[in-house]
Amino acid sequence: MLFLNKLLPLFVLPLGFSLLCLVAGLVLRKRFLLWFGVLVLLIFSMPVFSNKLMGLVEGSTGRTPLRAVVKADAIVVLSGMLHQVDGVPLGEWGDAVDRFEGGIDLFKAGKAPLIVFTRGQIPWRPDEIPEGELLAKRATLLGVSQKAIRLTEKVGNTADEAVAAGKLLGGRKSIILVTSAYHMRRALLLFEKAGFKVVPYKVDYQTDDKFQLTLLSYLPNAASLEKSEMALHEVMGWIFYWARGFVPT
Repeated sequence: MLFLNKLLPLFVLPLGFSLLCLVAGLVLRKRFLLWFGVLVLLIFSMPVFSNKLMGLVEGSTGRTPLRAVVKADAIVVLSGMLHQVDGVPLGEWGDAVDRFEGGIDLFKAGKAPLIVFTRGQIPWRPDEIPEGELLAKRATLLGVSQKAIRLTEKVGNTADEAVAAGKLLGGRKSIILVTSAYHMRRALLLFEKAGFKVVPYKVDYQTDDKFQLTLLSYLPNAASLEKSEMALHEVMGWIFYWARGFVPT
C-alpha cells in the first residue's frame, strides 16, 4: 500500500503527467498532446506559480511564537528530515530540520513534559536505522533527558505515525504536532482522526512571503517544479482523505 501511495502520484504530478503526454503525443502522433505536456511543465516550473500554489497549501505564513503555544500532554515531531550517510552516525540534515529544532524549542520552553519522535522507516530500506532513534540521540546531546523522550513503533507514512502515536501515548490526548507547514493540514486530519486534541505548530515554510514579481518570476526552473509537486502532493492527500470520510477542521 505504501509503495502504491508513493508510485501512483508520479503519474499525475506535473513531471510525470507531462512525460505521459509527450509519450502519448509521439505514439499517437497528436501534436496537441505534445504541446499540452510542454505547457503543463512550463507553468508548474514558474516561480510565480509555484510560490502561489505553495502559499495556498501552507495557509498563513509565520511561525507561532513560543509564548503563544498552549501546553499539552506531549510534543509529537514527525519524521522526514534526515539522510543516512556512511560515516555520519546520526545522519545528515535535510530540508525539514526545522521539525526537530521546533520540537526541541517547544520542549525547552516547557510546553509539554514529553517529546515523541516517530520511528520512520521506508520498508524497502530495511537496513536503515528508524529516524526517530537518531533524533532521540540528537535530542539527548542537546540536554533533553532520556526519560522525557518517547519513540513510536516503526512507521512508513503519516497515517502510520498517527496510529502509532495513539498507541504510545494512551490516555494522553492533547499534543503539540510539529511538522512542515505544507504538510500540517493533512497531518492534522490524521491525528485528529486518531483521537488527539491537536495544537498545530507549523515549521519549515516553503512560501516566499517577500516574493517580488520580476522577469525571473516567469522563467521555469527545477526548484519551482519541485515546490509545485510538493504542494500538489498534499492536495492529493486532502482529496484522498476527504473521499475516505475524514472531516476537515
